[in-house]
Amino acid sequence: MSAATTRSRTPDRLCAEAVDLARAAAEEVAAPGVVGEHVGLVSEGDRVVTHFFESKEPGYRGWRWAVTVARASRAKIVTLDEVVLLPGSDALLAPEWVPWSERLRPGDLGPGDLLPTDQEDLRLEPGYSGEEEPAPNSVVSGEMAELAEAEDADVTAGTPAVQPMAPVRGSIAAVAEELGMRRARVLSRYGLHVAADRWEDAFGPKTAMAQAAPATCSSCGFLSPIGGSLGQAFGVCANEFSPADGRVVSFSYGCGAHSEAAVMPKPPQPAEPVIDEMKVDVFPLRPARDSGSVPEAGDEETAELGHS
Repeated sequence: MSAATTRSRTPDRLCAEAVDLARAAAEEVAAPGVVGEHVGLVSEGDRVVTHFFESKEPGYRGWRWAVTVARASRAKIVTLDEVVLLPGSDALLAPEWVPWSERLRPGDLGPGDLLPTDQEDLRLEPGYSGEEEPAPNSVVSGEMAELAEAEDADVTAGTPAVQPMAPVRGSIAAVAEELGMRRARVLSRYGLHVAADRWEDAFGPKTAMAQAAPATCSSCGFLSPIGGSLGQAFGVCANEFSPADGRVVSFSYGCGAHSEAAVMPKPPQPAEPVIDEMKVDVFPLRPARDSGSVPEAGDEETAELGHS
């Protein structure tokens, strides 16, 4: 170990004794009453020492005022270098800054917001290269060149994404458009797996709703199929009473609104009235004398009561 290294680790005596100078400098920079006790010092090099003072500033718990003093070689006067507020080992710090692209979460995008995609986004890959000429080692390259020359065919310039109108019929770009491959980029295998994992976590077989469902979405009449390779395992729910209405669901997902889970019984229908038109019902015009609830009294009994 060299002598210079040894001297740098040992605080200079005059600089270490300049506590009052360091405190006065800290109080001049800070607000009144926020500079606390002297909590230590550290040697920064030859004749350079940093003094630390406790900070009483609200909201800066664990921070320290760091005042660096120094003196010239063979000089007896200590001078001020800098004053700064630094965090201590137990200081309250703000969270580490995270770029917006990593802070963004599903659902953060609002109306009018634009979310640019990175050129090197791993979820995407080129969907169509735009190359009209076959590869030099292609078997049909020569034949296609002769056919294009014989038919006076024009090669469409540029990628399909920048063409103002439909490509010339018979060109590779026209075939790509017909097959649905005219997009500049399509989902890569990684992008497909990421989307599938995300949909499986939200509406997959491991959710609490699917565990209690009477059947899976693969047999539900409300499942609307989607295209592409993801259509082999996912679809869109079209049941307005389902918690996954309008969402992409796994075939293994399920809920209580399954189309075949329970069939509502039809309400009972009363029987048609039967009318017998061949039978005649006899209805008397006057009630019988003995049909009442009070027995008929004789003349002698009524005479005693004064009835005529």
